[in-house]
Amino acid sequence: MSKQVRVRFAPSPTGPLHIGGVRTALFNYLFAKKHGGVFYLRIEDTDQTRFVPGAEAYIFEALEWLGIAPDETVGKNEKFGPYRQSERKAMYKQYADQLLNSGWAYYAFDTAESLDAMRKEAEANGKTFIYNHSVREQLDNSLTVSREKVEERKANGEHYVIRFKTPVNEILELKDIIRGDIKFDTNLLDDKVLFKSDGMPTYHLANIVDDHLMETSHVIRGEEWLPSLPLHHLLYKAFGWNAPEFAHLPLILKPIGNGKLSKRDGDKMGFPVFPLEWKTEEGVSSGYRENGFFPEAVINFLALLGWNDGTEQEIFSLEELVEKFDLNRIHKAGAKFDPEKNKWFNHQYLQKQSDASLAESFKTILDKKGISTSLDLTKIVGMIKERANFVTEFWDLADYFFEAPTSYDEKAAKNWKEETPGLMQQVISELNKMEDFTSTNIETLLKEWMTTNEIGMGKVMQPLRLSLVGALKGPHLFDIIEMIGKAETVKRIEKAIASL
Repeated sequence: MSKQVRVRFAPSPTGPLHIGGVRTALFNYLFAKKHGGVFYLRIEDTDQTRFVPGAEAYIFEALEWLGIAPDETVGKNEKFGPYRQSERKAMYKQYADQLLNSGWAYYAFDTAESLDAMRKEAEANGKTFIYNHSVREQLDNSLTVSREKVEERKANGEHYVIRFKTPVNEILELKDIIRGDIKFDTNLLDDKVLFKSDGMPTYHLANIVDDHLMETSHVIRGEEWLPSLPLHHLLYKAFGWNAPEFAHLPLILKPIGNGKLSKRDGDKMGFPVFPLEWKTEEGVSSGYRENGFFPEAVINFLALLGWNDGTEQEIFSLEELVEKFDLNRIHKAGAKFDPEKNKWFNHQYLQKQSDASLAESFKTILDKKGISTSLDLTKIVGMIKERANFVTEFWDLADYFFEAPTSYDEKAAKNWKEETPGLMQQVISELNKMEDFTSTNIETLLKEWMTTNEIGMGKVMQPLRLSLVGALKGPHLFDIIEMIGKAETVKRIEKAIASL
């Protein structure tokens, strides 16, 4: 690429960062790194009525946790700062004035009430009211009022907006990296508001001015912004600026049914749609971090929502994603979100972790439960991790190592027959004879005893597991016996004999 790649993620601080926004940030990050470019983050907070305290800090923390922090942003390498639009407020008026002076924009004094009345009248006649070339010459704006009158009304403090004057009878033939050639008829576009009398620009003006001044080379954003593409293209034309290249990402779709993935889907089906937990007075929305997901797993499954490298590979490190990422391999169609597949990804990453590091995480869980132990947690983790998708599942998979069962699975207890207590007493007797109390030795000697006495394996193994675990679950039985030790093993068998 001839010019330096500069791409941006430009969220509004109106609440927690949705997982769809995270994917947009990720694709921008991957594209920048692939081409040795810059990934910057701009906070688009011009609409102060929707500002939510804490949302901006949440965005930074989420990207940091995921390992895709921006190269430039608020307080970091501010080459084109400020990176908050609210702090750039003073500059936008000159660009609005430039459009007015060149005839690409006009003042409009229409009240909200008058516009609402026109919409209702159009609806009553089965039509849609659009503020554009078809009606603007008859409405209350500077196209129908003298310049002197406009200045007088402004001086009197009348509320106004500055609207873009969309050209008439043009077919815009635009290019999108993902979608190819797209045509727009300017006669179907409305004259969007660019600037308000309170001195604040709307999204459209601020976005274009900032992308230009911050030397954005590519705009990679969600499909929902596709209808804004013709206006943004025309704004670049009106200013006489070179437009960046555009790529509109497909939607992330609901797991079941049609439409865009929402928080409601997550609440209904029990999975998070935010990277981190978000607390409000109404309650807590869970996050991937708090649900036990590894950030690498979240990055991996998000990258494959709408993109693939053309192979069957599914597990990618961030470095591999950077190397293989290509905007031309992003699909046009929406990508269905699969919570179960996401768990599978986390399982894969959990298996890659060292037993020692997982043991540290497990110890934190045990500490919270007030359980101190001398058992080798690294060994225990090695026995159970294959059955886990999350570290948070370790306790349910391993509680019997630390606490003797207080109840026994009813279905499994059906294996406890009339002769079982006698057999269990004999097992105790055999265990007490052993001095080398290792898993291998215990298994060898008990199996020899069963073979010699022609005792069926199932008659001993299932009741023995039930005695030690309380259910027919867990890793290799003789590994459990070695781990909890002879005294505890005997004690649990005796308790089962008495209870069952």
